[in-house]
Amino acid sequence: MDRIGGEIRKILRQWMQLVEFFGQLGLDIRTDLRHPGRHRWRETLYYIDLCGRRSLGIVVLICGLMGFILALQGGLLIREYGGELFVADLVGFSLLKELGPLMVGMIATGRAGSAFAAEIGTMKVNEEVSALTTMGISPVRFLVVPKLLAMLIVLPLLAVAGDMAGLLGGLLIGVTYLDLPVSAYWGRTLQVLSPQVLTLGVLKCFVFAALITLIGCWRGFQADPDAQGVGRAATGAVVSSILLLVVADLFITLFYASIGC
Repeated sequence: MDRIGGEIRKILRQWMQLVEFFGQLGLDIRTDLRHPGRHRWRETLYYIDLCGRRSLGIVVLICGLMGFILALQGGLLIREYGGELFVADLVGFSLLKELGPLMVGMIATGRAGSAFAAEIGTMKVNEEVSALTTMGISPVRFLVVPKLLAMLIVLPLLAVAGDMAGLLGGLLIGVTYLDLPVSAYWGRTLQVLSPQVLTLGVLKCFVFAALITLIGCWRGFQADPDAQGVGRAATGAVVSSILLLVVADLFITLFYASIGC
């Protein structure tokens, strides 16, 4: 019974700390909105470079291969019925609305989410987080808000780049494997895909960016003050983020379906 009680108290304490974390984050965001000059813009630019430019190559490669695979698998089935051109529909809708944003979110989880958790966890080990509190500086405003703003800017842009790479991957298979003219494949893509489809996928990225950043930072603040604790925090950030990204994607997709999108 003592062990059960201890676990319950631990869970309740973590939930209270999580509520406090979100409350402090809301206050700090309001402060930055009222006083933009106080925001740590240099650090925000650093994280834009870290999470954006340095991730662009892997995002383009993976999304391009995803479009390649979708077109190849879809082409194997559809060509039996003489509908090779409809591979453009499959690749376009799958990438822009679902797989593109989700794959970009998972890549960002592995690169940015784990890095955020490890960075803050290491600062906690070195008592730098405690030093910020002692100096009257909010650790959440100092460490979390720049990362959150950077991710909200970068992730939608990465999703657009990944979508374009995936469409080009599908085009490559359509032209080489399915013997479709470039004009026919690309014309079909432009015919069936509207700006709304791209917008719906990009909107998901704002939710994914917030989840990745907040989970990574929260795991960092909760890390045990030792090297193993930092490693567990980084691993926990990746696992938790991937799970919540899939759950969030499910609910957003259900919401889109309910409003006819």
